Amino acid sequence: METQKEQPGELPDEKYQHPRPPVGNMLGAGFLAVFLFGTLAITAIYVFPLENPESQVASAASVYDPYANVKLSATSAIVVDLTNGKTLFALNTDTQLPLASLTKIALVQAASEVLLPDDIIFVARDITSAGGVQILPAGKSWRTQDIIDAVLVASSNNGAEILAEVANKLLHERFPEAPADTTLWRMNALARELGLKQTYFLSVNGLDVSDTFASAYGSARDMATLFTHAFETNSMAFSGTAREGITFISSDETQGTIARNTNELAGVIPGLIMGKTGFTDLAGGNLVVIFDVGIVHPVVAVVLGSTQEGRFEDMQKLVNVTRTLITAE
Repeated sequence: METQKEQPGELPDEKYQHPRPPVGNMLGAGFLAVFLFGTLAITAIYVFPLENPESQVASAASVYDPYANVKLSATSAIVVDLTNGKTLFALNTDTQLPLASLTKIALVQAASEVLLPDDIIFVARDITSAGGVQILPAGKSWRTQDIIDAVLVASSNNGAEILAEVANKLLHERFPEAPADTTLWRMNALARELGLKQTYFLSVNGLDVSDTFASAYGSARDMATLFTHAFETNSMAFSGTAREGITFISSDETQGTIARNTNELAGVIPGLIMGKTGFTDLAGGNLVVIFDVGIVHPVVAVVLGSTQEGRFEDMQKLVNVTRTLITAE
């Protein structure tokens, strides 16, 4: 910490001779001066604020920054050590950006409040309005977890609509004061409860509303908080996202579907615990992961506003540096 040196007072004229005081008085005055100077020095340390503490912290941190050479395509990113809450890397962490399918994290969290993994759900109709492949065809019954896996692993928009529709009635029974679209309402309520200041949802799947407006917005910091909440409260529902692919089998075992994980880093990141991708024209490439760098040492990392392929390259860079940093401690 820098302190300003006190400027010496004006020197007396060298030609002028002061009368010599007694030795005892000199010693007493000397002790008094030392005492007063020490008191002032201590006071200066505790009273006067730093002119710019942020710049001094940044200056200290710049001595060694393991992420200094990391170049990302992403607009925003964050890495947080979940063992102590320390932010290891930050890039535009509070910038509000389109979320795309990261929206489905909140959907699964809301639906899991009223649906158990082994609950059987009958898919009465194909939902084509959301677009994409109908992974879970109509006319069959599926476990809730199968539908959740379709939503999270394969990022199925149709599965998101099915899950939201089934959960809606049960959520409305729990929250009778809520509007008719209770699942969406609960997703936004959860965002408020978690203090996600930049986040709101207008749909359950995160698809763009138009060429200029997305149906869900949030920040990298918010997504780190949301995904951490899912990890701490509902990790089993997200466990399938650590696998490269997953098989869905109908409850009567007559229909099976195999889906590949949209996260290309599944099976690549050592210690991957869970992850979720997102991509639309407006959002670009988004990705959030939680991975373990040691024995029970989870880290959450988020990239927003990258490209479809760049999000994986960005995340790999962040994971590599983070793993090196923490294992070296």
